[in-house]
Amino acid sequence: MTEQKTTSTSSAAPSFARVSLLIYLLLIVYASWYPFAGWRDLGLTAFAYLSAPLPHYWTVFDVWTNVAGYLPLGMLMVLSLPRWRRWSPYWAVLLATLAGILISGCMEAVQTFLPTRVASNLDLMTNSAGALLGAVLGAILRPRFGPDSRLLQLRERWFNREASQGMVVVALWPLAQIYPLSHLFGFGQFTSMLSTWLSDLLEQPVDLQGWLTNDIQFSADQYWLTETIITACGLTGAALTFLILLRQQAPKLPLTLLLVFATLMAKTLATALLFAPDNAFVWLTPGSFGGLLIGGLMLGGLAYAPQLAQRRLAGLTLIMALLLVNIMPDNPYYTETLQTWSQGKFLNFNGVAQFLALLWPFCTLWFLFHPMHQRRRKLALRESR
Repeated sequence: MTEQKTTSTSSAAPSFARVSLLIYLLLIVYASWYPFAGWRDLGLTAFAYLSAPLPHYWTVFDVWTNVAGYLPLGMLMVLSLPRWRRWSPYWAVLLATLAGILISGCMEAVQTFLPTRVASNLDLMTNSAGALLGAVLGAILRPRFGPDSRLLQLRERWFNREASQGMVVVALWPLAQIYPLSHLFGFGQFTSMLSTWLSDLLEQPVDLQGWLTNDIQFSADQYWLTETIITACGLTGAALTFLILLRQQAPKLPLTLLLVFATLMAKTLATALLFAPDNAFVWLTPGSFGGLLIGGLMLGGLAYAPQLAQRRLAGLTLIMALLLVNIMPDNPYYTETLQTWSQGKFLNFNGVAQFLALLWPFCTLWFLFHPMHQRRRKLALRESR
């Protein structure tokens, strides 16, 4: 039993890092090729940028953004490697750096065919430097994630053994708040994006939300009620997803409150940065405030319910929020607010944030209904016998 526990504890960090690495790779691809439109061929080869002169115009912001963007990639690659008793840290750093260079080189090559992007050898160099720095940082931190580290001991004491995927999903919840949403916790709005794609494809305006609602004109009270339901369901679904990761002896209430507080602070800071400091709390509408109160009351009654009930209710509330977000049209006030939003240098960053806001509920539903929960339940029944 002790050997099994040690093995599961030592494999927790690589498992968490590998899931994080996969998601971060998807984010890099999305950020590098966003907005995925207007592909064209200028008669240049994909890797012509390698022999081109260095760009004459560049900013310190661009350089540091490229370095910071690939730093987590290099770190996660090193942390994702199997236990390296036979591995040298130098080889791990070299392998992660080379992988970062190849990934960045491919991203820049594809940008040759995008009108809004410019393939740059300077970007390749700064991205490679970020991957190198991240790999070195990962090599320094790797020993701290061993079986005897306090962090993994705390993880083993508070979280279930199979919680790695769920921990990644929950950790992305505050980050998904960065993108401006028409409703608080209103993730997964894909009908507007599909409408834009279909309009471009068919060369005529397509409004899926109008088709679903039959172009009904909603009142202010109906918008308010919809936002309340979406906020309450989104909060309840995310918090219950977090609660099913925790063991009985974990401080559930303080950890859940900390997660919600961090999420709302991320929303506030992102709103202040993207719009103006005076609009930092523009998301706190009467509808969202009512949804927070109702969601808090629901969580108060479900915090100590059986995990099977929590998992099913989490999935149900997220599905309800997902349906309402895609059926109801955008609030006119939200649409007017977006007119003041200038993406500017944050085009890539906002593309990643939009990608997170779109996919987060689907990733969470995948986790909630994954067969591993059934296997864990059967294992718990056997141990109880």
